[in-house]
Amino acid sequence: MLKANDPCWCGSGQKFKRCHRDAKEQLQPGLISPMRTVPAEIPRPEYAESGNVTRRPEERIKDAAFIERMRRAGHAAAEVLDIGAAAIAPGVTTDEIDAVVHQAYIDRGGYPSTLNYRGYPKSLCTSVNEVICHGIPDDRPLRDGDIVNLDVTIWLDGVHGDTNATYCVGNVDDASKRLIEVTRQCLDRGIAAVAPGRPFSDIGRAIETHAVANGYEVVRAFVGHGIGEQFHTDLQIPHYYEPRMTTIMEPGMVFTIEPMISMGTGQHKIWDDDWTAVTADGSRTAQFEHTIVVTGTGVEILTTTA
Repeated sequence: MLKANDPCWCGSGQKFKRCHRDAKEQLQPGLISPMRTVPAEIPRPEYAESGNVTRRPEERIKDAAFIERMRRAGHAAAEVLDIGAAAIAPGVTTDEIDAVVHQAYIDRGGYPSTLNYRGYPKSLCTSVNEVICHGIPDDRPLRDGDIVNLDVTIWLDGVHGDTNATYCVGNVDDASKRLIEVTRQCLDRGIAAVAPGRPFSDIGRAIETHAVANGYEVVRAFVGHGIGEQFHTDLQIPHYYEPRMTTIMEPGMVFTIEPMISMGTGQHKIWDDDWTAVTADGSRTAQFEHTIVVTGTGVEILTTTA
């Protein structure tokens, strides 16, 4: 884990505390444009108008017809993520990426799941550098050397498909590239731990073991979740080893795995917007996510274009 007196990851030769841990080097909130509209003919979830989310019981085990709907939503989400990623470049604002992604949902007949979910104002989350998750797209242009996570979720055919990935903006330092690669590997390790009959704690154990072995910390405050007709169901999937997580995976369970890995501390702070989570020490963080279903023999990734 990166400590205050360690050399900064950026290669400046300065100590971390005098370089990118300094508040002047950290991300600042930008201006947020008005909430984008969705054509009236696009079906939408019940919270779309009010922003109020009512949790209700949802079966953990999905049948074949339900999983096929999840497969279609997951495929669409993966396509939207690729379209958003293609818009990333130095000088492009995250709000401009939001506009591109917003239209991509509509073109597929879907609704942006995040839009007005508990009042969230945008159609995806864009988490830059030290932002762990839930960053709100704004007017700040991306800079050469930034890293940015795009988190997209589509509501299509009555179900949600949720996926995200972290990308380099222009020329990025080797330490940040390594963070991104190890985080991707953490997701792969977590998915490989999915199988019927295994406890959910095996997923977090696999992720945390790999992160710590590479000198990083897992952010513990945010976890994977069950998903289906509701954006978030009662299943919670920690990305760290939690021995009390003894629930057994069963075929037909659908949930996300979305590890957030930090160069420095895994502790977080929340901005005044009540959404944006940043690392407490300003260190960079990366995240990757897939929606998956437990099968009779293992696992199927639903958020893929393949």
